[in-house]
Amino acid sequence: MNAPEPLAAVSADFLDAAMQRVDGVIRQRLASRVALIDQISHYIVSAGGKRIRPRLVLLFSEAFGFEGWERDELAAVVEFIHTATLLHDDVVDDSSLRRGKPTANAMFGNAASVLVGDFLYSRAFQMMVSVGRPRVLEVLAEATNTIAEGEVLQLINMHDPDLEVDDYLRVIRFKTAKLFEASARLGALLGGATAEAEGHCAAYGRALGTAFQLVDDLLDYEGDSEVLGKNVGDDLREGKPTLPLLIAMQRGTAAQRQLVRHAIEAGEVERLPEVVAVVRDTGAIEATRAAALREAHLAQASLACVPDGRARDALIEFAVRSVGRSS
Repeated sequence: MNAPEPLAAVSADFLDAAMQRVDGVIRQRLASRVALIDQISHYIVSAGGKRIRPRLVLLFSEAFGFEGWERDELAAVVEFIHTATLLHDDVVDDSSLRRGKPTANAMFGNAASVLVGDFLYSRAFQMMVSVGRPRVLEVLAEATNTIAEGEVLQLINMHDPDLEVDDYLRVIRFKTAKLFEASARLGALLGGATAEAEGHCAAYGRALGTAFQLVDDLLDYEGDSEVLGKNVGDDLREGKPTLPLLIAMQRGTAAQRQLVRHAIEAGEVERLPEVVAVVRDTGAIEATRAAALREAHLAQASLACVPDGRARDALIEFAVRSVGRSS
């Protein structure tokens, strides 16, 4: 079977012009009189990425018939918020590789990365104010606050092999899925969708974001560093009790449980091959992907309120590819 195309390739033809406009907004809004800010922010944004969140803003806007300049501005806003979280995440996690390149903190130091992340957050809020819609401010202010709560929850859960699955999923929905949810909601909001339809669009984003993170966590145990663009085993090194490990703990023998427990507590990346073997032997890979598939199905079901058309088709395709991807 051929490998699925990257998520960024979904419906690229009709989104191409809009994404070029968004990239133009990003380049323009990154400008700063402080040279180091320019250097670091351009470094991380130019590294690429799937740009899923901006695409959700564009797709839901189109689905509900809105093509004004505000959609490009808000698509750039959600990318800035996402980029700011990456800068901060890489410092907290002491990561050295992202998107196949050294992280900003590895290149420029932790202090500069944190401060430029703060710049991107504040620039994002300048931009959202320019749209002049109080509801936009409400959605994005709630999202950024929830993301911060998710970051703290994840920090609290580090090195805890007894974490409950529900608590793990709560972190995902706060830390990752919330910005997917906000991006979908913003597109519907711009398009004048009803409150009920807006809620369904938000549910799509929440489920898609959850599926996306579940697969990310899965790829840490079955992926390839060159394909992923980051170091395989980073989650284990950081002591993150992700779903593949939690399932392996539930299903494994006493010896396997002890191995995984100790690896989480100590962040033993040296024992990654042994841990990967346990994850595979216990069926945790398949179980995690099945959980992601359930979320993808929830996302698709949430699109019943979205008018038929190429945007809706692309959103369905996003949900399918979010589970089958390898990077």
